[in-house]
Amino acid sequence: MQAQRRVIIFLGPPGSGKGTQGMRLGEALAIPVISTGELLRNECRAGTDLGRQIGAILQSGQLLADSQMNSMVAHRIAAADCLHGCILDGFPRTVAQAEFLDNWLEQSGGAEVTVFDFLVSVDELIERLGKRRQCPKCGCIFSTRGEPLANRMTCPNDRSLLVSRTDDQPDAIRNRLQIYQRNTGPLTKYYRRRGYHRISAAKSPDFITEELLGVLRPQSSNLTAANLVLAAHAIN
Repeated sequence: MQAQRRVIIFLGPPGSGKGTQGMRLGEALAIPVISTGELLRNECRAGTDLGRQIGAILQSGQLLADSQMNSMVAHRIAAADCLHGCILDGFPRTVAQAEFLDNWLEQSGGAEVTVFDFLVSVDELIERLGKRRQCPKCGCIFSTRGEPLANRMTCPNDRSLLVSRTDDQPDAIRNRLQIYQRNTGPLTKYYRRRGYHRISAAKSPDFITEELLGVLRPQSSNLTAANLVLAAHAIN
């Protein structure tokens, strides 16, 4: 019998470590990580009318309309590589988006949903995001945390000069956090009825990975011994 689709949802504000944990779990479970931030940046780089609209919204620290996000995410998770599941980083962000996702999954054959809510203080987030840099050419994001800034001035992929994103400035960060907290308060209540787990994102990445795997091990038939070895390498 075919394994049920597994959908893992990461809740948490920008800078809470969802990207790092997504890469680790995606490798361990052999399912794709879908970052809505990356989907939006791809659209912006494509230079379409929608991309220009998205760029203006992101620069102001606002969020896209539910209908825009729903359409973009539904198109992505309908792809063949999501047949057995995926990790969603940045979606849903509202109850309306969560309801859309539930309906879409039900109509597509169902799925087992696990939600991890990454919790971190405002001061910690401002410090983390203030040390984040992005390549304007390939869009990859890097952190200068824990090392001299000079070591992260150019992108290792294409040698472009890294820049500080406009929406990573303190005022924009606070605005994004206010929007996030306003929208996701009801969302966390929505998911607490099923498969919801609070994660302290202030802990070390290795500790958090172990905590996530501890939740997923008894739940997932996809998390084989070979997959766990890959996850262990990611930690070590």
